[in-house]
Amino acid sequence: MKYYLIAGEPSGDLHGSKLIAGLRQADPQAEFRFWGGDLMAAEGGKANLAMHYREASFFGFMTVLRNLRKIGRQFAECRADVERFAPDVLILIDYPGFNMKMAKWAKERGLRTFYYIAPKVWAWKEWRVKKLRRYVDRLFTIFPFETEYFRAKGIEPTFCGNPLVDDIVARREKLISREEFIRRNNLDERPIIALLAGSRKSEIRENLPSMVELSKRMPEYQFVVTAVPWIDKRFYWAYMADGQHASDVRYVCDQTQQTLAVAEAAVVTSGTATLETALMGIPEMVVYHVPKLYEVLRPFVLKIPYVSLVNINLGREAVRELVCAKLDLAEAERELRSIVSGGEKRAKMLSDFDELRALIGGEGASERFAAKMVNAIQNSKFKIQN
Repeated sequence: MKYYLIAGEPSGDLHGSKLIAGLRQADPQAEFRFWGGDLMAAEGGKANLAMHYREASFFGFMTVLRNLRKIGRQFAECRADVERFAPDVLILIDYPGFNMKMAKWAKERGLRTFYYIAPKVWAWKEWRVKKLRRYVDRLFTIFPFETEYFRAKGIEPTFCGNPLVDDIVARREKLISREEFIRRNNLDERPIIALLAGSRKSEIRENLPSMVELSKRMPEYQFVVTAVPWIDKRFYWAYMADGQHASDVRYVCDQTQQTLAVAEAAVVTSGTATLETALMGIPEMVVYHVPKLYEVLRPFVLKIPYVSLVNINLGREAVRELVCAKLDLAEAERELRSIVSGGEKRAKMLSDFDELRALIGGEGASERFAAKMVNAIQNSKFKIQN
């Protein structure tokens, strides 16, 4: 069968690549065409990559506004490419701003559509639920709490675990020792605290300066920024500097899980990184800068009390969230010291992470999702949800 996948972010590229591998296992004759990135190209064939997410990712109101013409052109290109490929199913991976429009277009043309990794409608933009119900034939979710949420909205989702577990397991086999990591990255022997400042320039710009300030209050620890390879090193350095002088914060690139594996604790922005850190068993706290106005509007904009996927899945504040316009450095230091070795909150947090892993599920999620998708297409009783 023929599968067309659309992912528009690094995380979607990762999950999409795992899904392609699972689909090929369930359907050895599978043919692929996709929007994604290097990981999907490596798994599904470089020649089948129609558009790289670096060319199609626009975040923030003003960025979108400036690129409206380009976005419209890319949307038209995507529709034309899907029509030429004539897939048996269109698989949309997260990326709701673009993919919800594609779902509507596909529905109008009678093209079977699966949505893999549901938009976070339980947090904001809940009006998208109605569109999911109307335009999507099957919804595949990666968080256990989403099952009851979507059922209550009239959608029967499919949950098979979280593919992030597979990625962690696969990378764990390639991890090097702490000594070797320190040697390769010219670090010293102080205990490491990982700084995960986000994967977008806007996140780094807003969050890294506060993290650097926090590091100055704990000089006995070695703070290490886990950089992403698609953002230039000089961009990080601009926010790691103290006036004309570089801070003591260190920089490593494209080694997030390796850095976490040797860290005592982590300071993380919101997003998938909070879940990744917890599943690896590394105590963490969440630091996320928001405009002052958001602090006031948050109860009206956000439908849930938490921003980290750890707390959302557990239904309680297992990790501390400091989501504010101006970080209270004294409070942040107290919290961080409470979760490093010897800290009073460390043992409880690690116990909470054990509970989280049990909720999320074990290895093989991508293969289970792929098998469900192939079965749904092949099942003679398959019918489109209305």
